[in-house]
Amino acid sequence: MTAYVYILCSRSRSRNALYTGSARDLRRRVEQHRANAVDAHTARYRIHRLVYFEMHDRLDEALLRERRVKRWHRAWKEDLINSVNPEWRDLSMEIPL
Repeated sequence: MTAYVYILCSRSRSRNALYTGSARDLRRRVEQHRANAVDAHTARYRIHRLVYFEMHDRLDEALLRERRVKRWHRAWKEDLINSVNPEWRDLSMEIPL
């Protein structure tokens, strides 16, 4: 079963806040974040824009990758996002069905 690792961002005036997570159903998870139903951090800082995601064949692989990315320096996460989405567009409509 497919699993995803994703990064969401906010677009506050001061600084973008980032959130890294994993999910089996990425569409549903993004909608939960937008409804402020998943995480207090994403709700507080309005972290709702999907700017990066990657697919994995197994959930355990996605969870391992999520843990690794969460430990990265912010600059490394920004480089990862910029490598596939330099405009930091919302990729919600590009999630595979």
